[in-house]
Amino acid sequence: MEELKQIKLLRKKLGWGQKELAERAEVSQSFIAKLESGKIEPTYSKAKRILEVLNKAEEKEELQAKDLMNKKIIYIGEEEKILLVIKKMKKYGISQIPIGNKNQVVGLISESVILNNWSENLARKEVKEIMKEVPPIVSLETPKKVVMDLLRVFPLVLVGKKGEIKGLISKSDLLENI
Repeated sequence: MEELKQIKLLRKKLGWGQKELAERAEVSQSFIAKLESGKIEPTYSKAKRILEVLNKAEEKEELQAKDLMNKKIIYIGEEEKILLVIKKMKKYGISQIPIGNKNQVVGLISESVILNNWSENLARKEVKEIMKEVPPIVSLETPKKVVMDLLRVFPLVLVGKKGEIKGLISKSDLLENI
């Protein structure tokens, strides 16, 4: 069983000693020591119990969207001029801005979108003319791994609860928590 080889790694990742794992899994410390050194083969029920204890602890310890999100969100209306967006980005040191409000986001504008649509009269255009689709919205309890996967594709992820945006996670927010 490949998972059995991972027991020691998972235990150490959680910062547990053999004794702590043994107590939580209701086995002896010597059993854990023998298992990790490959000296014994556990019964299916003991192996399952040990792995369940480790997996549950790992899930609880994993950061969630609520732990990663930035609660201060700057919004902009879709009728605003691109020049105002650029000024807000400079003022707040941000690279993208959701379009709408905390109850309804209708799109996203970013430095990349502005640069990709650059023209001499772009600054006078309205945001709605070049905005991109709404980024994904996840729940407060979404695991960090899911957020990380989404940020590989999207410039940011919004965090919502009951139809209201509670925060956002950018790539730089995620990197701060690694």
